[in-house]
Amino acid sequence: MTSAIFGDGLPMTEERFFALGETRERVELFDGSLYVTPAPTPRHQHISSELTFALRRAAREAGLFVLEAVNVRLQHGRIPIPDLVITRPIDFDQLVVDAEAVLLVCEIVSPSNASADKVLKMHYYAAAGIPWYLLVEQETGALHLYRLKGQHYTEHSVTPWGEVLHLEEPVRAAIATAELLPPR
Repeated sequence: MTSAIFGDGLPMTEERFFALGETRERVELFDGSLYVTPAPTPRHQHISSELTFALRRAAREAGLFVLEAVNVRLQHGRIPIPDLVITRPIDFDQLVVDAEAVLLVCEIVSPSNASADKVLKMHYYAAAGIPWYLLVEQETGALHLYRLKGQHYTEHSVTPWGEVLHLEEPVRAAIATAELLPPR
């Protein structure tokens, strides 16, 4: 399968990307190149599910949705799979969620992909106009919340482990950092 996909040496198109179908790995498309990472660790997934739980009720009350690991089209040919998003109402049968529907995007930083989350994806999410970016540090449990100002994110708040992040936008919710990390 690898040679059939990559054998021609041409950049990956969005059409060919979707023709890959579902995979166990996270396969993201960035400007003609594939970015492939193994499935997340149980720690990562625990954090993701706890975040979803912490945000779900507030999102529903606001008429919004919390989704984990969905394709988000930032522009044609640029499709990451964020760990979590809060969206406006969308068509749940589509392969992608367009960036215009995303109000908050969240990445759970893994040691193996920290630069992608803190630099590459942050830049791409800002360029797509997503208003809020939440970074979760797996190692420390800290939450870094960024707000879009112009074409770039500025740090809105840092919530260390043991404290509570009080979101006001895009939903009103409290995220207790101590509840995100699994016991060691």
